[in-house]
Parts: sequence; structure tokens; C-alpha cells
Amino acid sequence: MPTHLTDRRLPAPRLQPLQSAFFQPTRWILTAVITAIWAGGWTSPLRASDPWAELQSAAAQTGHAAWGHWGPDPAKYSSWTSHSNRLVPIYIFGADLKSVSGSNSPYRSADALQRLYGSVPDGTLNPTAEYFDQTDVFRLQQQAVAAGKRRVILFVFDGMDWQTTQAAAVARSGQVGYTTGRGTGLHFQDYRGTVTDFGFFVTSPHNDGTNVDVNEQRVTNPGGKTPGGYDAALGGEYPWSAPGDPMYPIAKSKQRLHAYTDSASSATSMTCGIKTYNNAINVDPFGREVIPIARTLQEQGFAVGAVSSVPISHATPACAYANNVHRNDYQDITRDQLGLPSIFHPGGLPGLDVLIGGGWGESRDKDGSQGMNYVPGNRYLSAADRAAIDVANGGKYIVAERTPGRDGDQVVREAVARARQSGSRLFGLFGTTGGHFPYQTADGSFDPVADGGGSSRGKAETYSPADIAENPSLATCALAAVEVLQSRSDRWWLMVEAGDVDWANHANNIDNSIGAVLSGDDALRALTAWIEQNGGWDDTLLIVTADHGHYLNITNPGALTGARQ
Repeated sequence: MPTHLTDRRLPAPRLQPLQSAFFQPTRWILTAVITAIWAGGWTSPLRASDPWAELQSAAAQTGHAAWGHWGPDPAKYSSWTSHSNRLVPIYIFGADLKSVSGSNSPYRSADALQRLYGSVPDGTLNPTAEYFDQTDVFRLQQQAVAAGKRRVILFVFDGMDWQTTQAAAVARSGQVGYTTGRGTGLHFQDYRGTVTDFGFFVTSPHNDGTNVDVNEQRVTNPGGKTPGGYDAALGGEYPWSAPGDPMYPIAKSKQRLHAYTDSASSATSMTCGIKTYNNAINVDPFGREVIPIARTLQEQGFAVGAVSSVPISHATPACAYANNVHRNDYQDITRDQLGLPSIFHPGGLPGLDVLIGGGWGESRDKDGSQGMNYVPGNRYLSAADRAAIDVANGGKYIVAERTPGRDGDQVVREAVARARQSGSRLFGLFGTTGGHFPYQTADGSFDPVADGGGSSRGKAETYSPADIAENPSLATCALAAVEVLQSRSDRWWLMVEAGDVDWANHANNIDNSIGAVLSGDDALRALTAWIEQNGGWDDTLLIVTADHGHYLNITNPGALTGARQ
């Protein structure tokens, strides 16, 4: 099993409390390494013995990898850098999937498909479908609350399909433990502390190609250009199936075209239970408002929150609460999330009780995608809005943000203590240049190598010691959210997003992709431990899933174990 040196992200003084048998004889070595990092004088010598970095580097340089590839062309390491129409896995804890899968699948019923898509898409009706639909994730949450669950957690690994999951499981366990099914090796695959179930669903949207006017918040061509749907003969009956037509998952088949989803449409399906167009934030195919489950539950007395490793108003956390005709209208989406007047809600919404994520350090003078009311400065949160929400200025939120010279985890924990003591809400803004938390790589460090595809091909992000130390972990942020939510109500709903999985897969970077899944899995481990220590599973539903897939093909999973080939 690979060693994950998670303490490499910390300054040297934090090593003092560690007393394990392993750590005592090697503490001076790690202390020296971390001290060198902190001083800015370390250039990653461990990269020479990092097999996942070596695999990624070689593939990026040669354009080929014997262990796998991204996209439909097996002769190229990178022939596709966007999403796909693959079936996506779901892992549920505290309930099962019987009410939506198998004989209850909407893909076995023409009437159900008509309700989903507004028509019965060609090739989509399947009398033997075991898979269900992404909108059923919304219904599972509804059913859990109706059955008396008081705590609901929707954990979204953005962009994590079955193949991405397998890559991370092989890397973490050091062995190829499965080739089909639920799998083993990751915490969310192996955990059995409560009733659990595994399934998979269709993510295709209502349509792709819908245009909008952000200033008027309206759809200009309802129906778009490419309809949604899923043909199992072309896409596969299971997430691990080879597609019948390799071009079908990316809407390039000459046999049948079905749109693949983006993160906005897919998240809307999970939070609102509808199919909609790509780029929509909780609006229907005509641009009309749909109420997400968090706001419905908030009206019933639930506290509600969202946490993400990428910017706070990116598509997935946006769909936790906001409404907008386009996902890129970031500042207005943040206003909805924080209870400020927005273009869609001039009177303002109540606002999330907790919002923590990235976006720090991202400034622009202009941003045409945000319309005429864009305020120059931080792309996600204007200075005036930041001031308005702060309790120091009469607002409702204790604000935790990246602070020079301060440890990010500690900044978050201190803010949690203040929020719980005062009964306030909690807002956290962190990140690096680019807006996201530092990318964790497969070996547990934070030193990515060159990407394999897309606009960033050949480039690698680099982080200063401050970038690493001043940002919190996703696990810390997730625990912070549950602590504050629990202090505000014994009934609450939380979305957590490991958003960097998607960013890594867009870049065709297997090292970053594995690291992002492992970072999210660590956060999940922390959450299940918290649940066990705080009332158990009788009152809790946890859904672990992804919003869509990419197009990773693993032809030799053994190469990802970390062993020398």
C-alpha cells in the first residue's frame, strides 16, 4: 500500500504531537523535508520515486501510455478532454436503491421517460435497464427525509466515473481488487458501518446548445440543439462496459446523437429532480425557477450548507442553493448563496447557513459572461458583498479566509468555534491562483506534473509553501460544516464537492485525478467517523456519487498500483 505523507503539507512544528512507532525514528527526516519546504528550498526529490508522476510525465511527453488513455482513440494518450455520457456509479449509506433501480427504473417506462425528457428519446427505452436516472438522486433525498432522516449529506466527486474510481482504488490499495461492480480499496467502497447499496445512473441532460441572456435571465432558444437520452446498446449496460460505439459517449456517433451533460445540468438534476439544459443553475429547459431541495428543507427548519474544493459559486455548489440561467454568472450566484439581492432574486434569499470553498485570489477587471452588473475585483465575490455578510459589519457570517502566515486548517477551526459560540453562520474563502485548493497528487503530496491534454497541456501547477499551508483540507472544511450545521439545528442538509477530480480529468492528468479522489475519500472517512460519534446512522443519509463521467480507459490497471513496472 502506498504511503500518503499527508503531513508534508504542514509546517515543521506540527510534527511534534505525532508519536507513532513509525514516526519516531523517521521524524527527523520528515521534519527536515518539511522545514526545507517551508523555507522554499526544496525541489521535490521524491518525484524521482513517484510512480504515478512518472506515468503521467511519460504519457504527457510521448502522447502514449500502455496502461490506458483518455478518449475514444486507443493510439493516443489524449483524444478527448471533456465529459462523456457514461453511466455513473452511486454509493448510498443509511438506505438502499430498491425504489429507483431495476424494475423501478424510469428507463423501463415510456411514460416515465416522457416526464423526464419531454419526449421519449430515440433508443432510450430499455425494458431490462438496471440503471436509473440522475434525477432519482433527488428523490432518494426526499424519501429519506419523509422516512425521518434528520441529516442528509450529498457528497459529489465532480467528474468521477467508474474508471476514475478504479484508478484511485488500485493506487490506494496497491492491488487490482476488481474489474466490475462496486469495487474495493477506497473508504466509500469498503465502509459497512450501516446499510449500504451500490448502483449507477444516466446523466444525460435535457439538451445541449441552449442559449441565454444573462442580463435578462431568460432562455432565447428553448430546446437547444442536441437532445438528451441514453442508448445502452451504444453506451453500455454498465459503467464498466465498453461502449458499442466509442464515439457515442461524446455525442459524435454517426448512429445516434445524445447530449452529454455538464456539471450545472447534472447538479440541477440531483438537487431539483428535473432534466434541464447544459449551463442551467436550478432552472428548467425554459429558464423558469426550480426550487432545490436545500431551500425546501430550509423552510422546514433544516440548516443547509455547501462545501467545495473549487470556487464557491461553480456549478455544483451553485446548484445547492441558487438560481441562474447560466453557470458562469458567478457573483450573482454567490449573492443567492449568501442571502444578498441578486439578478434572479432582487429581494434576496435566506442564504446558506454554511458556505466554504475556493475563489480566493481570482480577480478580473472584466468578465463578459457575468453580464452588465459584474463588479471588477474578485470574480466570485465582490468586495462590497464580502463586507456586507461579515458579522463585524452587522452581517450574518463569521468569515474565514486565506490569511498570510496562518495555517488554513486552524483558521477554519477558529471560525467554527466563533460561529458555534455566537450562533452565527459560517463563510470560508480559500484557494490558490486559479481559485481552487492545491491539487493533491497520488502520493499525497502537492506537486503536480505536466497535464496530458487540453489548453493546459504540457503545464504543471506549482505551489509555494504558503499556498499549501494557508489552505485547509477538504476534510477540515467538511467537518467544519457539520459542526456548525449541527449547532444551528438538529436537522440539516449538506453538499460536499471534491471538485478537483473534474479539473484533473479535463487535463487528462492521472496523477492529479487519483490524488483528488483520495483527498475526497479522506474527507468521507472523516465524515463517517463524525456520524458514528454523533448519533449514528439511524438519522443520517449519505449519498456518494459523481455528477458525470469523463473518458478514461484503463487497459492495464496493474500499472497504477505504485509498483515498478
